[in-house]
Amino acid sequence: MRDLITPTKDLLRDAFSASYEMFKVMIPVIIVVKLLQELGLIAWLAWPLKPIMGLVGLPAEMGLVWATAIVNTTYAGLIVFLSLAADNPLTAAQATVLAVLILVAHSLPVESSIARRSGARFLFQCVVRLAGAFLLGWLLHHIYTATGTLQEPATVLFRMDPQAAADPSLAAWAVDQSINLLSIFGVILVLLVMMRLLTALRIIEFMNTLLRPVLKLIGIGTKASAITVIGLTMGLSYGGGLIISEARKGNVGKEDIFYSLTLMGLCHSLIEDTLLLALIGGHVSGIFWGRLVFAVVAVAGIVQIVRRLPARVQNTYLWVGK
Repeated sequence: MRDLITPTKDLLRDAFSASYEMFKVMIPVIIVVKLLQELGLIAWLAWPLKPIMGLVGLPAEMGLVWATAIVNTTYAGLIVFLSLAADNPLTAAQATVLAVLILVAHSLPVESSIARRSGARFLFQCVVRLAGAFLLGWLLHHIYTATGTLQEPATVLFRMDPQAAADPSLAAWAVDQSINLLSIFGVILVLLVMMRLLTALRIIEFMNTLLRPVLKLIGIGTKASAITVIGLTMGLSYGGGLIISEARKGNVGKEDIFYSLTLMGLCHSLIEDTLLLALIGGHVSGIFWGRLVFAVVAVAGIVQIVRRLPARVQNTYLWVGK
């Protein structure tokens, strides 16, 4: 029994710590979204995003969800989605497209800064992730529409209380948002447990073994491939942190660092983030397989293009020359 106490304490401490850091960002976002709703400004703010969202088959209001995730976190975008979902029901295909937009392009100020500290250019990493998110969302939208798949209503496991939604009082809204935040804490806790179990069962190690030959095939060197796999499976913070360490030691070349970070930018945290976005109705065909295949193909193409560019262009726009 005592053997379980310390791991449980560590788990709860990690969950509280992660939740606290995210809630510091998310709670102000919740309040701002509520103010915008009360003032009737949601539609006005969403209007400029309508053409972009229309190209991927989404209501204009979902642009606010993506924009929030881009500048803040995936969880902040999720909170905005919960605030708008009742008035903007999505099909499973639409939920998958929205989930893909968020998964590929989120937390850009923070995550692109990680790339910059490793030697990759901040602006390129932002642009390639935004363009990649839109292109993958556009492709999935047309594939799902052409095949008639995933046209049923999305299964959203986070739901607002219908009675609270019908009650316009601020008290009911506050209670409902508190429940949402508690639910997100529960999700974080469950994800942490699952990550520990997957690590203990060596499933993540198995995924790493499967992915390494793919990385070698698209042109990422052996020294960077192990770190890249960690980023793909565990998250950009893990993989990016290791890349920063190895780059400072001079163990990985600037080209491999660039390719690795670009791949991790387009596709990272295949386990945790995939499970999270499945909660709003994202389908595995898009949020896992579509994201992984798209990222591998995109980076394989980028590798071939970059190798043909003059060194001056590479050092100016892609990475810091040494």
